[in-house]
Amino acid sequence: MALATLASAAADAPIHFADLGIKNYLFAFNTPLGEFQLRWYSLAYLFGIVFAYWHVTRSLKTAGAPLAQRHVDDLFFYCTLGVILGGRLGYATFYTGGSTGIPSLWSQPGQLIQLWNGGMSFHGGLIGVLVALAWVCWRNGLSFLRVCDYIAVPVPVGMLLGRLANFVNGELWGRVAGPDVPWAMVFPDGGDLARHPSQLYQAGLEGLVLALVMLWLFWKTRARWRPGLLVGCFALGIGLARFITEFFRQPDAQLTEFAERTGLSMGQWLTVPLMLVGLFFMIRALRRPEMGSTASE
Repeated sequence: MALATLASAAADAPIHFADLGIKNYLFAFNTPLGEFQLRWYSLAYLFGIVFAYWHVTRSLKTAGAPLAQRHVDDLFFYCTLGVILGGRLGYATFYTGGSTGIPSLWSQPGQLIQLWNGGMSFHGGLIGVLVALAWVCWRNGLSFLRVCDYIAVPVPVGMLLGRLANFVNGELWGRVAGPDVPWAMVFPDGGDLARHPSQLYQAGLEGLVLALVMLWLFWKTRARWRPGLLVGCFALGIGLARFITEFFRQPDAQLTEFAERTGLSMGQWLTVPLMLVGLFFMIRALRRPEMGSTASE
């Protein structure tokens, strides 16, 4: 009887993240300046960018591609800058200052450039990428909307890798889970209560599911012949996925009170205009006639 009780208690015990034995780096070695670690999070960014570059390059071989290889090279240089700078500035704008309890990074330029000191915003990175795209398209006389269609397709793969890296880091964990969630985990910095592994939820919805949908639309349908349809689907899909998963994700510590007061987290509020923009471009694309066999609109 005692053994049965112990076995039942063990089965009901939550998973402890620390017991998984996951390291947040691939390898590490000592240098005269200290230990160097090749972290999975850095590799996630790298692999995401490499996959996007490979996919867009391959997509140029399809009929009606709106850009050439020389444009792709420029795009990925500026888009990488856009992700980093936009992500950091977005964090400073949306997640510091005001009533957050964290001093605004806008007033502390020294900390603003310390990328290793935490704080990146998805929405800020998205804006940074759009600015980079607009610049390259304007300079080369390309169709902004059609280039966005091609760029949007591989992005969810990067989201998948990034969220998996968040899980490996044991960060951005979810809200406290009930006893009906057997996969709930106790994270190192999340207290003693079991929480939703919301990073995995986000990896599944924002990453895997959306990636499969976008790749299918591009390669198995004629969606790319309707300018704005692919980027609209991406914006609506990523916004909807983020809105859903935010119900399970613990709000940033400085914005917990904001989420309780408004009923939605900052991430959810920021997805509302994103979903509306995506829906607009999808309806617009479907109401217009399909393009012919040329790259121009």
